[in-house]
Amino acid sequence: MSFREMLDGLAIPILQAPMAGATLDAMTIAVSRAGAMGNLPATGVAPEDMAATVDAIRAQTDAPFGVNLLMAPPLRPEPAELDVALARLTAWYAELGLDVPDHPNRFSQDFNAQLTALTRAAPPVASFAFSILTKGQVDALHAAGSYVLGTANTVAEAIAWTEVGADGICAQGFEAGGHHAYFLDGIEASSVGTLPLVATVLQAVDLPVVAAGGIMDGRGVAAALALGASAVQMGSAFLLADEAIIGPTWRQAIADAPSDATRLTRAFSGRYARGIENRFMREMRGQQEDVPAYPVQNRLTQSMRAAANKAGDPELMSLWAGQAVKLAKPGSAGEMVKAWWTEAQVTAQALAKRTGAPAP
Repeated sequence: MSFREMLDGLAIPILQAPMAGATLDAMTIAVSRAGAMGNLPATGVAPEDMAATVDAIRAQTDAPFGVNLLMAPPLRPEPAELDVALARLTAWYAELGLDVPDHPNRFSQDFNAQLTALTRAAPPVASFAFSILTKGQVDALHAAGSYVLGTANTVAEAIAWTEVGADGICAQGFEAGGHHAYFLDGIEASSVGTLPLVATVLQAVDLPVVAAGGIMDGRGVAAALALGASAVQMGSAFLLADEAIIGPTWRQAIADAPSDATRLTRAFSGRYARGIENRFMREMRGQQEDVPAYPVQNRLTQSMRAAANKAGDPELMSLWAGQAVKLAKPGSAGEMVKAWWTEAQVTAQALAKRTGAPAP
């Protein structure tokens, strides 16, 4: 069976986005059990825990699921660079009654060790963002029995993933919440809307494409499928789900946000990501190009963000969310995907009537 056939075989062609910090295995399992495909964000999973983590999901569903890794570069900043970066955060930590943290011993999990462990664990689908695997790494995943889904923000990135042997492309549009996956060019050149990105990627590569970014309901699902996507990936639509692990402060920020609430920022993590605009984003805008690259800045602000969450202060938290986050609704993740698929079917029927399409 090919990856395209696997997607075609889903009762509901929706993939739940792997949102680190917002979802864990409970959502992955619920979405897969409902007939769509759940995804586990595993970027924080230690290599020695990877097999048990994947096996725990496999034990609770026979349906396809994915595991996602963010390809963090192995940066080793000089102490002087860390001192400057932490000095930039001193006033923000002080606002929360905290001293800036000491220099971290590490900034992220070892990606190569994670990849080795993930390959051995052999989830049905392994997806990646922020960079690209080698052909040898893709071949190893295939040999283990995993499909490879590469995330691309541009046509060039989709072609690059095709050339290393990926089985599918997740075309992530500018509208998407959270971190953007660009790796061949900067954020400006990589900011393409979901609809034009999906259309141009489909023209450029002969792989199934998963549309991602700004898709919040069944109408968006139907639109992406009509464009030729094999499936869609939805993230912000799940933020208010029962299985989401975001706390009350983040949830309230979504409720309080205006219609056009989100902006891209590099200030929290050292990599551009979309979230609900707050004071930290606004006041750091002029300095965001100076902060250390991901994952260094992400690690340096980790304690600040956690303390702000505990204090109920949304102004110092990374409130990742996509452009249409105001369409998010509460409910169980499994029931959400079923409702979106019903809405997509109704939308498709209405479109067929409007266009005068002949009955099958």
